[in-house]
Amino acid sequence: MAVADESRTVRFGIFEVDPRAGELRRNGVKIKLQEQPLRLLVILLQHPGDIVTREELREQLWPADTFVDFDHSLNAAVKRLRDALGESAESPLYIETLARRGYRFIQPIQSIAEEPSRLDASPRTSRKVHLHPAIYTVIGIGFALALFLGAYSWAGREHRNAATKKRIESLAVLPFENLSRDPAQEYFSDGMTDALIADVSKIHPLRVISRTSTVPYKGTKKSLPEIARELNVDAVIEGSVLRSGQRVRINVELIDADADRHLWADSYDRDLGDILKLHGEVAQAIAKQVRIQLATEQQARLRATPTVNLSAYEDYLKASFYMNQGPNYGNLKMARQFFESSVQKDPMFAVAYAGLAGSYLTLGMQRRISPQDAYRRAGELIHKALELDEMLPEAHSSLGDMTWQYEWNWQNAEREFQRALELNPSCMWAHQSLGWFLSWSGRREEALAEFARMRELDPAFPMRYEDLSGLHYHLRDYRDLVDVGLKGVALNPGEWSSHYFLGSGYLGLARKSEAISEFQKAVELSQADSDPVASLAFTYAVAGRRSDAQRILEDLKRQSKTSYVSPYMIAVIWSGLGDKDRAFEFLERSYEEKSSDLAYFLRADLRLDSLRGDPRFGELITRMSFPK
Repeated sequence: MAVADESRTVRFGIFEVDPRAGELRRNGVKIKLQEQPLRLLVILLQHPGDIVTREELREQLWPADTFVDFDHSLNAAVKRLRDALGESAESPLYIETLARRGYRFIQPIQSIAEEPSRLDASPRTSRKVHLHPAIYTVIGIGFALALFLGAYSWAGREHRNAATKKRIESLAVLPFENLSRDPAQEYFSDGMTDALIADVSKIHPLRVISRTSTVPYKGTKKSLPEIARELNVDAVIEGSVLRSGQRVRINVELIDADADRHLWADSYDRDLGDILKLHGEVAQAIAKQVRIQLATEQQARLRATPTVNLSAYEDYLKASFYMNQGPNYGNLKMARQFFESSVQKDPMFAVAYAGLAGSYLTLGMQRRISPQDAYRRAGELIHKALELDEMLPEAHSSLGDMTWQYEWNWQNAEREFQRALELNPSCMWAHQSLGWFLSWSGRREEALAEFARMRELDPAFPMRYEDLSGLHYHLRDYRDLVDVGLKGVALNPGEWSSHYFLGSGYLGLARKSEAISEFQKAVELSQADSDPVASLAFTYAVAGRRSDAQRILEDLKRQSKTSYVSPYMIAVIWSGLGDKDRAFEFLERSYEEKSSDLAYFLRADLRLDSLRGDPRFGELITRMSFPK
């Protein structure tokens, strides 16, 4: 076999490589190939038929001082090169893989030298050949015709390929691999995944699957086509993260899910302070690959991401990690601590302010802290986040929740949810909040449409029956509430809200003993959340077990001396016990403290049905100015 001269064009089969121009051509047509795979090909062509070891490739492609995960980067470069050459590792036409050793170029090659531009180079004669002018005309016409036919054929082929190429309209970002192999760094690789999902979700009109549906595939042995079918997506993004001190390297690959074919891959090496900008770069590259033209606003949004203090960003990732573990009190406390630390270290970090606001809102909705402590603090944080970044979808979604639950400004609440979805159409939490708001408003069809959209974005979302339960609860459709509640309990037997809604359905159908059983389970699983506790006490009271109801009421009174207890839930128990005056006393306290329970439950709560004929109830409804 010939040995390729590094400076000469080399031909093998239908391909040519021009090292000087940095081009790979197929039948004379340039093929797009990144620098690293092309350099790899040139090295192999310099040693045709010989094994080029992985160590030799490391020395030539990545100098010793280069920060890189060599194995992953080399494998990615080989994959991109094989894709360009139209071969696979299983059936190689050009590059043979020798496991754990290296690679070998197995096709004959031809080095193409530049020839002298004369018709007769023989030194034995000086006789010149004179051609008739007509011959030049014929040659010119033939050459032009060949060019035309070649161009026509190529254009037709490209047109057919473009016409048959499937447009990518949906994708899933699978959990990034933690290449450090240090379990203590899992929060970092998970955070990189979440951040990329957040940025890619801003690419309109691409549908991006939410993290709760992709997390189960972490470390999976399932094939990409199988994962894509389960998630109903066109493409999948895989990646890996390697962190070393204040540097991070992220490898990202975009894969056609049906064909299991690499469409694009790249590696990014950055300082951690620039990590937010990096995600914007990757999102823009992905938009280009899926053939979506970003609007000017979207481009500016992805480019304008600021730098961030390294320690602040780490605290933000740790806080997000705890938030993703589940909204129990312990996780929320840890998340809040890390978010607080993050904004203290970097007062310009808008996303951390939004995350901290979200932790306060959740604590308030779970009645772990008073409405004043939760919503007033959340409001300050949300407005700070929006002051730093007015286009932050998480902040607008949280503002919608706060405006709905605490400020009781129903129109502004819906407007903020819609604004969050304009900025990020794939934001699951904004869809969920809007869906619950529509359910609370009694807008059945709009709520169902919102929940259907949520299922598209998050097929594995475990709370889908809870969303439907909330709709039937507010519509007082108790038979449907029981049907959906049974499905929710079967799917999530350890989730207290599933038992709570099922118990509420039984209570609405006057099946009190079954309601008591479900409320008892909800109390146990929720660690005595005051809502299922109040429902259990209420049902005890209306079932004739007044002493059990009184015992729970006394427990809540003692608890209120050391921690927050919602006055609304106290009113519920007095309603069950038949003491209307005490019930209205605590409803009035709820109004004074701007309780989210009063805003959320009052209109549909069957536990207050005994109060609805009282003029005081109608006057309270009037003061609340609920939407029609």
